[in-house]
Amino acid sequence: MAKGRIALNGQGIDTAVTVSCRRMWEIIVAGGPVMAPIILCSVVGIAIVVERLWTLQRKRVIPRELTDRVWKLVETRTLNDRHIEALARNSPLGRILAAGLANRNHGREIMKEAIEDTGRHVVHELERFLNTLGTIAAMSPLLGLLGTVTGMITAFNAITEAGVGDPRALSGGIGEALITTAAGLIVAVPALFAYRYLRGQVDALVIDMEKEATRLVQAFDRMGAKAQAHERRREAAS
Repeated sequence: MAKGRIALNGQGIDTAVTVSCRRMWEIIVAGGPVMAPIILCSVVGIAIVVERLWTLQRKRVIPRELTDRVWKLVETRTLNDRHIEALARNSPLGRILAAGLANRNHGREIMKEAIEDTGRHVVHELERFLNTLGTIAAMSPLLGLLGTVTGMITAFNAITEAGVGDPRALSGGIGEALITTAAGLIVAVPALFAYRYLRGQVDALVIDMEKEATRLVQAFDRMGAKAQAHERRREAAS
C-alpha cells in the first residue's frame, strides 16, 4: 500500500510538472515574437549575475592578509621575481601589488604610476559584463512596451475584421500586450537590482584595493626614510 501511494504521488507530481510546463509554453506563445528577445535577455542576465557573484567574492579579489605576507617578504629581503610573478597570478589585488613591487627600485613616483596603471586594468576587469547587465535592465521594459504595441495592433486588426461584437477576437492581441509587458518588467526589475548591487560591490572592492596599495607605498616610504636616516648617522659618525 505504501509503495502504491508513493507511486501515485510520483505520478501526480510528474503530471503537475507537465501541466505547468505546458501552461508556461502556452503563455510564451501567446506573448508573440517579442517574447524571444525577452527570454534571451533573461538567460544572459542570469548568466552574468552568477558569473559576477562568483568572480567578485571578496576572498578572491582581496585575499586576507595578502599585503602583510608580501611585506614580510620585503622586510626579510627574500622577495624575488618568482614571488612577484606568483603574486600577480594570485588575485586582482596581487596584480596591483606586483606592479608596484616590480618597480620598487625605480622611485616612489614610478611605483605609484605602475600601481595606478595596473589598477585601471583591474577595475575594468572587475566591471566586465556590468554594462551588458545594465543594458538588459534598461532594454527589457522597452521590449515589453514593443510587445504591448504589437499586441494592440493585433487587437485593432481583429476589430477591423470581426467588429467589436466578439470579445474573443480581441483576447489574442490584448493577451499578447499584457504578457509581454509583464515579462519585460519581470526581467528588468531583478536585472536592475543586480546591476546596482554588483556596481556597489565593485566600488567597495576598488576602495579597499586602493587602501592596500597605499599601505604598501607608505611602507616603502618609511623604509626609505629609515635607510636615509641610518645613512646620515653613519656619515656623521665617520
